[in-house]
Amino acid sequence: MTDETKGKSDVAKREEEVLAFWNANDIFRKSEEKPAPQGEFVFYDGPPFANGLPHYGHLLAGTIKDAIPRYKTMRGFHVRRRWGWDCHGLPVENLIERELSLKGKKDIVDYGVERFNEAARVSIMKDADAWKKIVPRFGRWVDMESDYKTMDSTYTESVWWAFRRLYDKGLVYEGFKAMQLCPRCGTTLSNFEVNQGYKDIVDFAVTVKFLLKPNQKFGPYTTKDAAYILAWTTTPWTLPGNVALAVGHDIRYTALRIKEQTDLYIVATERVPALFDATEIEIVYNDIHGKDLVGLSYEPVFTYYKDAKLLHKEKTWKVYAADFVTTTDGTGIVHIAPAFGEDDLALANREGLPIIHHVALDGTFKPEVTDFAGMPVKPKDDHQKTDIEIIKHLAHAGLLFKKEKITHSYPHCWRCDTPLLNYASSSWFVKVTAFRDKVVAENKKVRWIPGDIRDGRFGKWLEGARDWAISRSRFWGAPIPVWRAKNGKLFVPGSIEELKKRVQRSGNRYFVMRHGESENNARSLMSSDPHDGFVLTKRGREEVHQMAKTLQSERITRIYTSPFARTRETAEIVADELGIPKTSIVSDDRLQEFDFGDFSGRPFGEYIAYHEAHMQRYADAIPGGESYLDAKKRFGSFLYDVESSQKNENILVISHGIAIEVLEAVVEGADRIESKRILDVLDPKNGEVHRLSFVPLPHNHEYELDLHRPYIDDIELTDERGEKLRRVPEVFDCWFESGSMPYASHHYPFETKSFDPKPGWFRRGKGYPADFIAEGLDQTRGWFYSLIVLGVALFGSSPYRNVIVNGTVLAEDGQKMSKRLRNYPDPMDVVEKYGADAIRYYLLSSPVVRAEDFNFSEKGVGEVMRKNIGRLANVLSFYKLYEKEASGERVQESTQVLDRWIRSRLGECINAVTAGFESYELERATRPIGEFIDDLST
Repeated sequence: MTDETKGKSDVAKREEEVLAFWNANDIFRKSEEKPAPQGEFVFYDGPPFANGLPHYGHLLAGTIKDAIPRYKTMRGFHVRRRWGWDCHGLPVENLIERELSLKGKKDIVDYGVERFNEAARVSIMKDADAWKKIVPRFGRWVDMESDYKTMDSTYTESVWWAFRRLYDKGLVYEGFKAMQLCPRCGTTLSNFEVNQGYKDIVDFAVTVKFLLKPNQKFGPYTTKDAAYILAWTTTPWTLPGNVALAVGHDIRYTALRIKEQTDLYIVATERVPALFDATEIEIVYNDIHGKDLVGLSYEPVFTYYKDAKLLHKEKTWKVYAADFVTTTDGTGIVHIAPAFGEDDLALANREGLPIIHHVALDGTFKPEVTDFAGMPVKPKDDHQKTDIEIIKHLAHAGLLFKKEKITHSYPHCWRCDTPLLNYASSSWFVKVTAFRDKVVAENKKVRWIPGDIRDGRFGKWLEGARDWAISRSRFWGAPIPVWRAKNGKLFVPGSIEELKKRVQRSGNRYFVMRHGESENNARSLMSSDPHDGFVLTKRGREEVHQMAKTLQSERITRIYTSPFARTRETAEIVADELGIPKTSIVSDDRLQEFDFGDFSGRPFGEYIAYHEAHMQRYADAIPGGESYLDAKKRFGSFLYDVESSQKNENILVISHGIAIEVLEAVVEGADRIESKRILDVLDPKNGEVHRLSFVPLPHNHEYELDLHRPYIDDIELTDERGEKLRRVPEVFDCWFESGSMPYASHHYPFETKSFDPKPGWFRRGKGYPADFIAEGLDQTRGWFYSLIVLGVALFGSSPYRNVIVNGTVLAEDGQKMSKRLRNYPDPMDVVEKYGADAIRYYLLSSPVVRAEDFNFSEKGVGEVMRKNIGRLANVLSFYKLYEKEASGERVQESTQVLDRWIRSRLGECINAVTAGFESYELERATRPIGEFIDDLST
């Protein structure tokens, strides 16, 4: 079967021939355009990251996503299958940090946010071409040319729209909450991100002696000798931030001494046996209630903040009652550091306690923590290291009562594997708790495969859903569209047009004019030589005079001109006609003619022929000359420079035809594709004038609208009173972006893209909700979650009706597939041995399509190829032997038992496959095919 010369099987060769036929005849497009009597079947495709090549997990999900749309298309539906790329987020940033040898946020800032983000932009698409080869090779039909990217400004504008709608509904707020912080990434994580990274680790737990101030009374007892409250913590590094102790209001406590010692210890009565040897202690008082201890003051174990100007200092380092205190472990007394615990923060807010952040966002002790300044509190390489130093310090100070090691589940960053810190921080939240019941109800309408996920793993997660932290203190992401005035008032634009209304402007008005007809125009010659000497023709001068009269009412105050003779002459005629002094004419080299390079001085027709044949892309340069992108950059530089240097002027720019074409693209912030469209549409005539509706926009070096940092932060906005606004620095959680895919991929509600058959396609009943989506089990707390939360909040219903959840494809030995370990065969090698169809069938007929993990075996693929693909090939070969003899003969209804059995068995197979597809149970739809082939072969 295998061609030893080329190492490729006949099956693989046959598949490649089919692919070539499909491509040559545009079969996929034709399948989409065929009549669809059943109407629209809506499919959403979760976008993958482009950096990194597809693995078996991608191929599994892609095969599932291919099978259902193909089936529905054959059943008379129209199914759009459009590819997208997930571009933002911590995974990309972590990759770029490694590539650039950057260790954290400070390094990124020092390196430059612009350079860092540009590196991310380039990296994210570096493997896109490989995807475009591999995905079709596995037989998947999906439009990868009309793709969308979550980093596109059009996509981000729709994300802004969604955020603004949530804000208007009161479902977005800025809050200060205890969240999990990754010190290495320097940002907080959402709940469902945190849940992906728990690990069992061994940590130190310490029981600490808190010295009560003297002459205080609790119950009948007054502190005279040294009296200590014993508190227990599993995070010794939080002790410098201690501001209070918490007891249970109704919990019983005991005051005791160790025999022959004078120090008094207070602990929960139930915890005495765990902490003390009964034969070595003397009970002093055994009937203390938690309420008796409330209000007692104690000395802080660390004094770094003792003299700090804390709010409500009189409330600090006292005992409070809290209902979260238990006696199941520890001492029944909890150390409170509000900056590092949810319960701690709630108690601090209730009692008005100060919040001490003694740890910086990078996870190191702040300078004022002098004994440990700069040390990481939870080092990734040795998470116990700092706690050991804290314990030594406590022991030296005589404040350590006990230390022990415990094994507990601790959260780690799901991307960089750094231990997380529970950290009270500010974030922007979606108030999921306000509509959680509606989300739960909508989920019950969804068909999940397997079915137990609906009310089990996913349903339980929804029932306990908290408010969603959607902001990240990072760099490569869509910016949060919130600007704040000094008085605290917020400006939240939901579109670029709303943003434009607040952009600080110069007051300038702009007009651009093409010079009148010149001698080279009359001779149809291209000329980009500023010394060519071509001047206006008589007709050209008349054109300029006539056009100048139309500018009388515009009160032009300043003229900028290209340095060419024909443009300078045009400028002087206009100045004379408008009564503007010649001193108001400024020549600028950036406004000169398009550089035609080797075609300068040659006939117009020669350039046009070359252009049509070789300059299909905006960045394609002419030999010896420039590209339209080059021209756009210099004209864009001119326009933004004038905007920043001139105020309240009426400005006329006199240049060449290229000026009108590229300046219009600069004004719109058009990308390369849209700039090319503008170039193709506009055909400015000699003497023609265009008004430029210019508003400065966040833009990159190509003068494309770019909403990323730092460009978005460089744009100055003002409020209604003209006072400057400052943007909040955060970017969106990338899950908010991927959850916005249904509408953002269509730039809803702003425009209809070329891939839409008619305006308004994305509206309920057309593009929403999806009839079908599919992803892996891990997405129950990722994409599936973000989709339904945003869908219900924005549109009032679930964004999907049917969901297939796949499990994980593991190596043959049950281990996670690892490139480093090379414990799985390369997918393309397997394709060349056995063909893509064998892999597709092997995966679709396995338990992995029902959210179960599955050990991939190359032998299993080989068996599918031999039993199914090979047998069908043999049947085809047998048929071809008699094809000519049977040609033209009409098949009669056979009465032969075997023929009738075959027809009956085929009918059973068709019914079983159809039932499986209709119920979205792909293994039920796939296995009957193999069973049918097997029956016919025995």
